[in-house]
Amino acid sequence: MAKAKKALVIVESPSKAKTIQKYLGRDYIVKASVGHIKDLPKSKLGVDTENGFKPDYQVIPAKAKIIEELKKFAKSVPELYLATDPDREGEAIAYHIHEELKAKGKIVHRVLFNSITKAAILEAMSKPEKLNMDKFHAQQARRILDRLVGYKISPILWDKVRRGLSAGRVQSVALRLVVDRETEIKAFKSEEYWSLEGIFSKDGIDFSAKHFKTNGKDPEVTNKAAMDQLLISLKGAEWKISSIEQKERTRKAQPPFITSRLQQEGSRKLGFSAKKTMALAQRLYEGMDLGEMGTNGLITYMRTDSVRIEPVAMDACRDYIKERYGKEYLSAEPNIYKTKKSAQDAHEAIRPTSMEYTPERVQPFLEKDEFRLYQLIWNRFISCQMTQAIYDQTAVDIITKDKAGNAQNFRATGSVMKFPGFTKVYTEGQDAADRQKAEKAGQTLSDDEAVGADTDRVLTLPKIKIGDVVAAKEFTPAQHFTQPPPRYTDASLIRDLEEKGIGRPSTYATILSNIQDRDYVEKRESRYYPSELGIVVTELLVLSFPVYLNSEFTADMETQLDDIEDGKADWKKTLGKFWKPFEKNLEAAKIQMKDVKRTEIPTDVKCERCTHTMLIKFGKMGSFLACSNYPECKNTQDFRKDDNGKIEIVPKELTDKICEKCQSGMVVKRGKFGSFLACSDYPNCKYTQPITIGVHCPTCATGEIAQKQSKYRRLFYSCNKWPECNFACWDKPVAKPCPDCKSPILTEKVTKKMGFFHKCPNKECGYIEIIDPSGGQPVAEPSEGSSGSGSEEKSEVA
Repeated sequence: MAKAKKALVIVESPSKAKTIQKYLGRDYIVKASVGHIKDLPKSKLGVDTENGFKPDYQVIPAKAKIIEELKKFAKSVPELYLATDPDREGEAIAYHIHEELKAKGKIVHRVLFNSITKAAILEAMSKPEKLNMDKFHAQQARRILDRLVGYKISPILWDKVRRGLSAGRVQSVALRLVVDRETEIKAFKSEEYWSLEGIFSKDGIDFSAKHFKTNGKDPEVTNKAAMDQLLISLKGAEWKISSIEQKERTRKAQPPFITSRLQQEGSRKLGFSAKKTMALAQRLYEGMDLGEMGTNGLITYMRTDSVRIEPVAMDACRDYIKERYGKEYLSAEPNIYKTKKSAQDAHEAIRPTSMEYTPERVQPFLEKDEFRLYQLIWNRFISCQMTQAIYDQTAVDIITKDKAGNAQNFRATGSVMKFPGFTKVYTEGQDAADRQKAEKAGQTLSDDEAVGADTDRVLTLPKIKIGDVVAAKEFTPAQHFTQPPPRYTDASLIRDLEEKGIGRPSTYATILSNIQDRDYVEKRESRYYPSELGIVVTELLVLSFPVYLNSEFTADMETQLDDIEDGKADWKKTLGKFWKPFEKNLEAAKIQMKDVKRTEIPTDVKCERCTHTMLIKFGKMGSFLACSNYPECKNTQDFRKDDNGKIEIVPKELTDKICEKCQSGMVVKRGKFGSFLACSDYPNCKYTQPITIGVHCPTCATGEIAQKQSKYRRLFYSCNKWPECNFACWDKPVAKPCPDCKSPILTEKVTKKMGFFHKCPNKECGYIEIIDPSGGQPVAEPSEGSSGSGSEEKSEVA
């Protein structure tokens, strides 16, 4: 007779369930809910605003089978452990599971796993808690807030702009940051300025110094004429050393990662999107197969804004530093970092779960990007308990009176590392804005910034003392222009979201994905550009909902949600304060918001077909020109505006392809899911087809393979004869037959273990041809319709 099980343990992730099952053994049943099991309905608001904001939670259809399975296992055990993630979302999932299982007569526990290691799991199981209703109410209030904003504003946008648009309480504010930055860039007027570097000499030793002050103020040399005048005034001047300052400077280590910092550094140092960083971190947290070491979670919970470190982990880290790097690299006392007041301190900082899992030891078991992220987390954690970096910083001022009687000051600076301290392991990355600041501010940076900017800029000086005369050998002027603020990257946008209190670290990756997936922004070379649609929507929302579309309001709402979680505020009252004024604002917006969809702006551009004037209209893909003689003339044209606002017709990109319906030429067009071919006689003929990659379809033989994007921007390949032919695959086909099974194509793949190789798509065959074991791929121009974000997402899935 089979031994009865002690309890059912329910987690969110199947991979986590598998890991935990190994730790708990056969006495327990460990199953996964695979995320949320209940949500508000998609077809209606699902919130009763007249009766205490009662939510109409419904079982997610795709989860019905999972719930039935959980119910079946729950019947056979006396105890139930709800072990979903230790955050608000996890608490809501736990509550809904408890609600669905109707665990009457059973002992129900809530357990929180901060890390997925055997010791952490067993300890948490030995100290179970109760469901945290305050945390659940905070999550429920957030969900209802988001539903009220999204489902009430979005229909107005459908009516005024186009169907299918969405607005979000946090998403729209994040989009506004990107749009406002673009407005700053467009409005920016570049100003000319000049810098001057001099080469000075004494006793045959040359050293350089930069023009630093004029009459004690920052020099203002704004054009070549002014620079020429300055150079004339410096001819024949006598130069003296006015000050010599040599100081020892130090830099402190940064605290271990919180979610936002991990996402920022993942972007700066590894080039990962926030979404990719979180997906990789999730895998490292849930458990990795480490061979003889077993399956273990490698990092603590990755959604946290606390920099707290458990004492045992602190001691282990310090022991490791002493043994690996020597006691001179270990800080005299533990470095304790303060968590900011607004942070939730329920979880530790992100750190390795054990000092046993060194990067070198686990590397063979991790994919390339998993390892890179783990190494980043490891290095940041180790460095936080190391000594300060020590630099010798030197600044020498050289002065003269020019011919006009002005006091001119040049300064030579340098910084030489005396002891690397924590920088031996880790240094934090910089955003473009920080670098611009350093370049512009030069020697007026703060001590810590100046040390960072001048690190290892060695200054070789002759023997000098104050009052010594030095010779000016030559001067080199340089022209510069002030630069506009840089467009956002993942790192800089997350930094601003965090600083302004918009959203929470656990939501940043979703926010950034949403504004891209909804075509409000696009990423080019890792920077965010607002689309015309994003700009139009933002302008409308800011005009109609000024109170709700600003960072101060959004940050205040986050604080109120925190108060609900802390038991300081009632969730229904909080929603009531928001809803009443918001409801009035909605009614006004329905009437007052500009009707972009029906707006027609006259231009002086003549229709190429009937000579009537063209009108600017707004459609699914943004603004376009349409003939005012519609419907008699259906001519449309793409356009752009130059810097002066003048309309320029965008020439059609002709191809050698012929339309299969009307025999007109085909042109390249760009749409929501990349580039495609369209009939040049549009709108009379609306035939389109995808751009192919030059490989014949292996299924129908008459079609060609085309690269496409799914609605989630993942690249895939399918026959251009779809739906007549349904061939599709994720891996890129190659026009090369399989030598074993004679399949007409092979596919390209890259893995850490095998590098870059060709593989037969026939699962029964298994033919593989190694092209490059190192993983290098032939360099080629990107296919038509491919995009940076699509390629990146493919690598995330791979």
